[in-house]
Amino acid sequence: MQAPLEECLGVLVNTFHKYSSKEGDRLKLNKAEMRELLLHELPTFVRGKIDEPGFKYLMKKLDENGDEELDFQEYAVFLALTASLCNEFFQECSDENNRKR
Repeated sequence: MQAPLEECLGVLVNTFHKYSSKEGDRLKLNKAEMRELLLHELPTFVRGKIDEPGFKYLMKKLDENGDEELDFQEYAVFLALTASLCNEFFQECSDENNRKR
C-alpha cells in the first residue's frame, strides 16, 4: 500500500501523460492538451471556462524554453505554483475563521 504522498505523485505523473499523449510529442503538453487538462482536472479552479488572455499568459510564463509546449518539468512548476496558491488560500480561510471566534 502506498503512502498518500506517493499515491499523489503517481496521480500527478499519470495525469501529465494522460493528456500529453493525445497529440504530437507524447512527452509535452501542447496548448490544447493543457487547456483540456485544466478543464477536466481542475474544474473548480477554472469554473468551466478559461480566460483566453490569462491562459496565454500562463502558458508563456510556464514555457521556459519557448517551444509553446510544456514538458514535465514546466508542468511540475505549474503544480508547485498551484499548490502554493492553495496553501495561501487555505491559510487565509483558517485565519479568517480564527478571527470570527
